[in-house]
Amino acid sequence: MKLLERYILRRIFQMFLVTLIPVLTIIWTIQVLGRINLVTDTGQSMGSFATLATYILPTIIPVVLPFALVIGITQTLTAMNNDSEMPVIDAAGATRSIIYRPVLMLGIMLSLFSFVTTNFVEPPSRVAARQMVAAAYADLLSSVIEEKTFRSIEDGLYVQISERHSGRVLKGLFVVDYRDPNFDLIYYAREGSIDESGTSLTMRDGEVHRRAADGRISIIKFVSYAFDLSAMAKSEGGLPQYSTDRSLSFLLNPDPNDPLYQKSPDAFRGELHRRLSDWLYPFAFALLSLVVAGNTRSHRQTRVHPMVYALFLAFLIRWLGFSATNFVERHPLYAPLPYAVPLVSSLIAIWMLATNRQLSTPAFLARGISRLTGSLHRRLASRTTDGGVA
Repeated sequence: MKLLERYILRRIFQMFLVTLIPVLTIIWTIQVLGRINLVTDTGQSMGSFATLATYILPTIIPVVLPFALVIGITQTLTAMNNDSEMPVIDAAGATRSIIYRPVLMLGIMLSLFSFVTTNFVEPPSRVAARQMVAAAYADLLSSVIEEKTFRSIEDGLYVQISERHSGRVLKGLFVVDYRDPNFDLIYYAREGSIDESGTSLTMRDGEVHRRAADGRISIIKFVSYAFDLSAMAKSEGGLPQYSTDRSLSFLLNPDPNDPLYQKSPDAFRGELHRRLSDWLYPFAFALLSLVVAGNTRSHRQTRVHPMVYALFLAFLIRWLGFSATNFVERHPLYAPLPYAVPLVSSLIAIWMLATNRQLSTPAFLARGISRLTGSLHRRLASRTTDGGVA
């Protein structure tokens, strides 16, 4: 790699990190604060909370990374153009590949990083996070909840125990579940226990009162009844793994006897195509950024910052990608759409770069922006003058 290419790559990568880290921190903080009840309600330590926050991070990185790349590329190339570095490169007779090569190399590397994160890091992180929540609920029931007091586990779910014995054995269980708007569930059980893994609450010798929306009540007696403490829903044992929790190998060749796959095969199909297409966006956005900001421009040509164009197009393309993934869950015939969105965008960008075409603001929009800017300047100038006279 030539010295100039290394210089461009270093500047873009630095701007990429400067953009990625603050945005990622803000989104990560919002996601983590939504789970602060793990500490406040279940009595977990801050160390456990920090571990859970670490598991959340891989689910955010692939979403934020492409947009941070767009900002890093457009801001760096625009700054180089404003500092006359781009015109000097052109005047020296250098080919456009000196600018294109480092940008495309970074786009390819981040695409591969996104693929690895999405398919091999994110699924086990999701499972580990849900296992931690399951264990926290188990501790909440077996050691934290006070005897003879109601405790809210989550919205619409309340638990009371009469006595707590050693070995995670609970006496006199009373569970109220109002989370489903179609019916209310009230559980009574003489005895209950938490399994060794801390992921399941088993109630024994009790009954369930179910009240439907129309007021009808049914009573079912049971010898044994199990709750999955991670999702706080009925489970036949073990921690359920949804489509987002599964490995890539399972999504490529799902087990037809899997209960969750039998219940919702469309979700597994959509998740597979999402994982195999999302990693294409960093490279597609790198090409898009080159089209927007990769050519030398005079200051008179630049009415709107290139970053505005690039982010607008990036958000539009990403929205089309999300919509295409949702279509895949509706019918298998839509399977090519998640791949077509980034690939077609990349091909259009490559064609524009090969033919040296540039994105330009439509004439009517440019005139409107110019009029609006001029009007604002005149109003500000008149207010400043009035204020000075007064």
